[in-house]
Amino acid sequence: PSFSLLLRGIRREHLAGLALGQLLSLLIGGTGVFSQLLSSNYNVNMPTFQSFLNYFVLCLVYSSFEIKRGKWWSTLKSKFYIYAPLALIDVEANYLVVKAYQYTTITSVMLLDCFTIPCVVVLSVFFLRTKYAWRHFIAVFICLSGLVILVLSDYDQNSSIGANPLLGDILCLAGSLLYATSNVAQERVLKDVHKDEYLSMLGVFGTLIGGLQLILFER
Repeated sequence: PSFSLLLRGIRREHLAGLALGQLLSLLIGGTGVFSQLLSSNYNVNMPTFQSFLNYFVLCLVYSSFEIKRGKWWSTLKSKFYIYAPLALIDVEANYLVVKAYQYTTITSVMLLDCFTIPCVVVLSVFFLRTKYAWRHFIAVFICLSGLVILVLSDYDQNSSIGANPLLGDILCLAGSLLYATSNVAQERVLKDVHKDEYLSMLGVFGTLIGGLQLILFER
């Protein structure tokens, strides 16, 4: 009976969110595997190009929605100073994490990418005024302790596990910090605007920034 009550208390949208989260985790894991294979087996390192198509598709799909509503050009002119920095942070976060595969292992990258979680907790306290219980901060401390041990372990390892494991770890941690900044800023922005507007502008400026970076550094 208690289990059936629990199931009734779980809303359909919560289950949908859980399912989408698991699908997203699977796709991220697949991205990591193929990024590692491209780097180690074929010496292909194109971190900007790997995320460029994502921004381009976002631009095409969600800009069409905003153009249909007649809001695209006015939003672009009036809010470029908000969306351009957010897109820059997002583009560079993707760049740094994918770049890390060139220097360290997929295991280290996947684990260190979780540094995003404690960063989000800290940033959301200051910028979103989110309140957490003490047990949340204990969990953050445990998470950070594990990450420190992992980085120290990679530092002690030789180059057999990667070209430069410590550099790869630093790149991944920096990318995770930018991911956290992007996520917190996204939550703040979405309190005031529709998700279609946000994704449209992220796609536009992400495509412009990624395209420029692609031309300059990955020709």
